[in-house]
Amino acid sequence: MSATPDYPKSAAERGRVEPAPRRVRGFCGDDLVFDTTSARYVWEVPYYPQYYIPLSDVRPGVLHDENRPQKVQFGASRLHSLTAGGAEYASAARVFDDGDGAVAGLVRFEWDRLTWFEEDEPIYGHPRSPYARVDALRSHRHVRVELDGVTLADTTSPVLLFETGLPTRYYIDLTDVVSANLEPSDTQTLCPYKGVTSQYWSVRAGGELHADLAWSYHYPLPAVAPIAGLVAFYNEKVDITVDGVAVPRPQTHFS
Repeated sequence: MSATPDYPKSAAERGRVEPAPRRVRGFCGDDLVFDTTSARYVWEVPYYPQYYIPLSDVRPGVLHDENRPQKVQFGASRLHSLTAGGAEYASAARVFDDGDGAVAGLVRFEWDRLTWFEEDEPIYGHPRSPYARVDALRSHRHVRVELDGVTLADTTSPVLLFETGLPTRYYIDLTDVVSANLEPSDTQTLCPYKGVTSQYWSVRAGGELHADLAWSYHYPLPAVAPIAGLVAFYNEKVDITVDGVAVPRPQTHFS
């Protein structure tokens, strides 16, 4: 039996549909594809929602039926190509048939085909869940990070990042990190709550190079500004002690 995690689980479950009380827009290049105040949060997986858009709020002429009806998780649907931004993208949208289902008459766009905005703020990766909270809190707890007996970081001034559904992340000043054990990598990830990573590092320990175990956000989103320029390590891949007590390695693997 797996150990109970020491952090709160995500509050939503797969299949949930809720209204999104904000203006949501999608652009393909410079072309506006949709503009709506009636989007729906749809949880295709338990961890975070996607936006589904009313077909009536999609600009006429940008979607083209591929005549590929399919029955999927949320009901009967048809794949459509998207023509916008000077290009055509096959199977970029799924239009759900009219009816009495929870997503009837809505469109599910492939996220990476568009640039997305909530009100006038860009969003990345997927919508921010209304049931998730992210707090970055300064601390004087003693945090030590090791791998295979090699010290990677040791600090008494971390920033602790608490994010619903994820283990606590410990962000550490670069001056408290043993940089000789880190090797820069080209990896980049994005997070709707924190922004786009500025740097990833692999870790050399025990005669091995362990890929992409640490990362940093030089320009995080304002809500988590205290983590700017600090380094965090995957709890799942390293050994962390806090005030001398070992932190169990969780199973989750998100930055």
